[in-house]
Amino acid sequence: MSTPTDEQDQGVWLTQEAHDRLRAELDQLVANRPAMAKEINDRREEGDLKENGGYHAAREEQGKQEGRIRQLTDLLRKARVGDAPTTATHAALGTVITIAFDGDEDDTEKFLLGSREIAGTTELTVYSPESALGSAIVGAEPGATVTYQAPNGKDISVKVLAVEPFVP
Repeated sequence: MSTPTDEQDQGVWLTQEAHDRLRAELDQLVANRPAMAKEINDRREEGDLKENGGYHAAREEQGKQEGRIRQLTDLLRKARVGDAPTTATHAALGTVITIAFDGDEDDTEKFLLGSREIAGTTELTVYSPESALGSAIVGAEPGATVTYQAPNGKDISVKVLAVEPFVP
């Protein structure tokens, strides 16, 4: 069974397109801070804060935006931006992996190992290296069988059939 990997140790791989999209989202959220602060102040002036649904909704929205700003800032700070590997001998960030579920070679799945933020730029399913399957499969070569624990607690074994470079 593979040991989990820490995404911080590997960095987060992003395509240039995904990086630019996330940077634009972060810039927009930061630029929206003054408008959000004004909205909260306007709602605060409406009266009693205990019964002011608009004020509480604005504060909740501000909290969500600030959380996303922190998430994007951290993600972009750790990001390794660039092209996917041009060759692939083992499962790594930026590779496309084909697996078969143990006992059923016909039940295959093909996915990209990378940041979930890339999902908007590809038709492939994207698994993070922090996911149960992603952490188990990192470093595996074609022919290897790895086992991971599903969220329901069940152990699932998969065989790596192929590893290839990601072509956006």
